[in-house]
This record gives sequence, structure tokens and C-alpha cells, in this order.
Amino acid sequence: MKFSAQEEYGLRCLIQIGLKGSATIPEISRDEGLSEHHTAKLLSILRKERFLNSMRGHIGGYRLARAPEKIVVGEVLAALGGRLYDEEFCERHSGLLSTCAHSGSCAVKNLWSEVQAAVDHVVSHITLADLIENAQKEAELYKPRNGNLLSIPVASGT
Repeated sequence: MKFSAQEEYGLRCLIQIGLKGSATIPEISRDEGLSEHHTAKLLSILRKERFLNSMRGHIGGYRLARAPEKIVVGEVLAALGGRLYDEEFCERHSGLLSTCAHSGSCAVKNLWSEVQAAVDHVVSHITLADLIENAQKEAELYKPRNGNLLSIPVASGT
């Protein structure tokens, strides 16, 4: 089970814009190590889903369409890729039969339904503001100090 790259990088793009207030495609591409084409595709989806506003002109770029506290991670994930498990999964199985051999009594279906419910619960309670706060804490933790990544005192032995 995993989230798609589109979901991961879409969230990262929103975090970048939330941290900076606004950002351009080249800035986000550079900071996230993505091609400008891929970044533009992600930002287009996020704009169409009304998470972002685009600004034209020489000071153009993207900014959040609403406060980070009002952007729920679950909504972003749904816009970028959907759910980990949905009821139609059994109808789209990759087996040789036209329908799943276990469609009547599937021991695994309840497991995936419970996993999806747990994921839905978690991501419906996390906002972009939470992710931005985490990003700021991480940046502070790894901020260079005295030329070192981390200043950790080491006891000298005798």
C-alpha cells in the first residue's frame, strides 16, 4: 500500500507555497527536484480543485486559495489521486475472470475497508497548516549552526 508520487509531490508543492506565501513553477521545481512540466501539471490540478490561485504577470506564480488551516489533507489527496481502496476495486481486478473469484465472500475486502477508514480518519484531521508547521520544525532542526548541520555536544573521554 502506498500513496502515489502525484499525491506526495502535490502535497509538497502546497507546503512550498504555504511556506513562501507564493511561488513560481521554476522555484517549486528547483526546491522539490521536479521537472517544470511535472510541477505545472500538479499545480494545474491543485488550481482546478481550488486549492491554489494563479497570478499572471512578472510577479506571477501561485498562492494558496484559502488559509492553510482550511485545507484538509484528505481533500488534497482525493483531488490528486483518490483513495487507497474503493469499493470498485473488486470490479477492476486484474485476474483472468470477468469478475473476481471472491466477489461473494472475500476475506480481504473487510481488511482493506478498515484500512481505508483508518486512513480517511487520519487525513481528515490533518490540515496543510499542520504540514507547514512540521516543515518549519524540520528546517529548524537541520539548520546549519557554526558550519555544522547539527550542533551536538560530544563528551570527551579521558
